Amino acid sequence: MKKEYQIVDKNQTRQFAQILADNSQLLLPMVELIESAQLGIHNLIETLGRATIEAVLQISASGVAGESHQGKAGGEILRHGRQSGVVPLTDRKVQVSRPRLRRRGGGAEAEVAIPAYEAMQSDTSLSEQVLKVMMRGVSTRNYKEILPDACECVGVSRSSVSREFVEASEAAYKQLLERRFGELDLLILYIDGIVIGGHSILAAIGVDAEGYKHVLGLKEGATENATVVKALLTDLVERGVKAGVKRLFVIDGSKALRSGIESVFGSDTPIQRCRLHKERNVLDYLPEEQKEYARLSMRAAFTLDAEKGQKRLESLARQYELSHPGAAGSLREGLSEMFTVNRLGVPASLRRSLVSTNLIESPNSGVRMRTRRVTQWESGAMVLRWAAASFMAAEAKFRRVSGYKDLWMLAAALGREEAKTEEKKEENAALAA
Repeated sequence: MKKEYQIVDKNQTRQFAQILADNSQLLLPMVELIESAQLGIHNLIETLGRATIEAVLQISASGVAGESHQGKAGGEILRHGRQSGVVPLTDRKVQVSRPRLRRRGGGAEAEVAIPAYEAMQSDTSLSEQVLKVMMRGVSTRNYKEILPDACECVGVSRSSVSREFVEASEAAYKQLLERRFGELDLLILYIDGIVIGGHSILAAIGVDAEGYKHVLGLKEGATENATVVKALLTDLVERGVKAGVKRLFVIDGSKALRSGIESVFGSDTPIQRCRLHKERNVLDYLPEEQKEYARLSMRAAFTLDAEKGQKRLESLARQYELSHPGAAGSLREGLSEMFTVNRLGVPASLRRSLVSTNLIESPNSGVRMRTRRVTQWESGAMVLRWAAASFMAAEAKFRRVSGYKDLWMLAAALGREEAKTEEKKEENAALAA
C-alpha cells in the first residue's frame, strides 16, 4: 500500500518541528533526559537538528500548560505566542523559536519557564569547545569561517570567543604549572626552544620508563639564557623530578642548557646533543656543492661506536680547517656528547628516538600551526597561555616513544636498577632502626 508522506522544505523548520511535536511519543524519552540533565543538548543537535530542539521545547511547554486546543480556554498557565531564544552548544549558539508561557492574570511574575529550555541554558561546555576550535589554528578574527551551519547560528562575538579562549588557555597553563611528578619514573628529558610572536619559550618533555611522553613545563626565555634554563629545571625539581636520579637529557646543544643541567642535576648527567641541529649548523658553513658529502660523512660516523665515530668526525674537521674553519669548529664543539647514546650501548631500535630533539620539535610545529594566524601578541603571558594550551592539546595525541620496549636497556645503562636496589636497602635499614 502506498504511504502518504509530508514533504517539508529543509528551511521550514517550524513546520518540521510541529510534525515532530505532533508525534511526541517519539521524543518523550529525550525530553525526560534533557529535563533531568542526563542528555547534553549538543548530542541532541548533532543527531536530529534544530527542528528537534524546537519540538522538544513544544513538548516541554505542553507538560507545563497542557496541550493546545484551538477555541478552548486553558488553565492557570496560558500560551502567549512564541519568542526567539538561544541555545548554547559546544562550539556555537543556535537561535530557536520557543513557546512563551504566562500565568493567567499577568503581572510582573507572570512569565513561566519551560523546563527543557532552562536545562539547555545550563550547558557550560562552550569554553572547552572554543579552545578546541582555537587550537585548530583559527584566530578570533575569522573563526566564523569554519563553524558548521554558521548561517543558521547566532555567532558568538569576537570578544566572547577571546574571553572564552583566555579562560580556557589560562586553565591549561594553570593545570600544567600544578602538575606533580613525584610518582613518575622519568628516564629521558628533552629540552628545546620555540619562538612565538617574537617571544622565546623554553619547553621540557619527559619520557617515562614505559615510553609515555609528558609535557613537564614551560618558561619564557631562550635556550641560550642560563637563568631561564636553571629556572625551568629548578621548577621541575620542586614539582617532583628528583635531582639525584640519573636520566638522559637530549638538548639542542646550547651551552646554557648544558650549564643549567650540570648545575641542577650534576656534572655526571649524561647528555645527548641533537644530531640534526649539529648537522644543520655544520652545513650552514659550507658551500652548496660540499653539503651532501659532509651530511653523508656525519651520518656514517654516527652509526659507529663512540671512539671510532669521534675519530671520523675529527678527521672530517681537519679537512675543513683551512678552507672552512667555521664548519671545522662546529664539528668539534660538543663532539663527545654527539655519541652519548652510542657510549651507553642503546640498541638501534631505540637510538633513533634519542639522538635528536624531534620528539619535542613535533609538538613545537603544532604550536606554530595553531598560532600562525594570530597577528597581535599582547604580552609574554599571552604567549605562555597559547603555548601551554597548544602543548596540552598535542599531549592528548602523543604516542609512546619509538622503541619503548627496549627502554629497560637504557635504564640498565644508566644504572637505574642498581640505584633502586640501594634505595630499597636504605629504606629497609631505616625501618629496621
